[in-house]
Amino acid sequence: MTSAAAQEFRLSTAEFERFREYFYKRTGIQFTTGKRYFVDKRIEACVRASGHHNFTAWFSSLRVGDRPELLQELTNQLTVNETYFMREDYQFDALLNPVLPQVLAAAAQAGRPNGPIRILSLPCSTGEEPFSIAMRLLEEWPPISHVDVEIHAADIDSDVLDRARHGSYGERSLQRVPKPWLAKYFHAVGAGRFQIDQGIRDAVTFHRMNVCDTPSMRAFTDFDVVFCRNVLIYFDELSSRRAAENLFGAMRPGGYLFLGHAESMSRISPIFTPHRLPQGIAYQRPMGARQ
Repeated sequence: MTSAAAQEFRLSTAEFERFREYFYKRTGIQFTTGKRYFVDKRIEACVRASGHHNFTAWFSSLRVGDRPELLQELTNQLTVNETYFMREDYQFDALLNPVLPQVLAAAAQAGRPNGPIRILSLPCSTGEEPFSIAMRLLEEWPPISHVDVEIHAADIDSDVLDRARHGSYGERSLQRVPKPWLAKYFHAVGAGRFQIDQGIRDAVTFHRMNVCDTPSMRAFTDFDVVFCRNVLIYFDELSSRRAAENLFGAMRPGGYLFLGHAESMSRISPIFTPHRLPQGIAYQRPMGARQ
């Protein structure tokens, strides 16, 4: 890459199309031509970091797979991780009541009166969502004292998973955390930054996951509740349907799925049953349903 090219890095139309097709096949995420500037700048960063001199050499190495870290770095660059604590928390209200009481009753009928109740958060980004769930359970769901609850969190981006495991946050992420909870569950680690306590971090198990990758999704099973919010809007019809089927397979019959406020499973697949709760819509894997 010459110095002039470095100043004016831009994919040709053919290069953008080749890249877009490749990334879609690997992740299910499809970028429109309106995202050209965003994609160009992040690919430029990846090319520079890789030591390659141009897009062609970098993309060839990416496709061959001789350096798998290239794909992970690319994925980390191109995924959006905007989140904060207690986001769309009306769905956490629904989780506490009526969803968890219904899940617990079904578990008792299945011979698991004390759980485990399994909850999955994806994409979990830097951990605000699963840690929000953990705090709400501890503070507002009395059965937590005797019911085993497992919280799992997953994301396609390895960088945000590392940050989630560390659990350090700025004031913007924490603005909706009640002050008593901030004092109880966080401690200051620097100017304007707070780390969530080790006990809360230990309550969440983090995984790397691509919800569109069916073979790897088979490792995730028996979840009673899944939060999959604000990710399906980035998929086309085919990828959304594949993600829905993979989520269906990861859930127990009768399990509940929460999507983002702008998302609707009814437009994607009929395999889930919509349920109107006092706090909004959730989707349920039908009892007795087999994948």
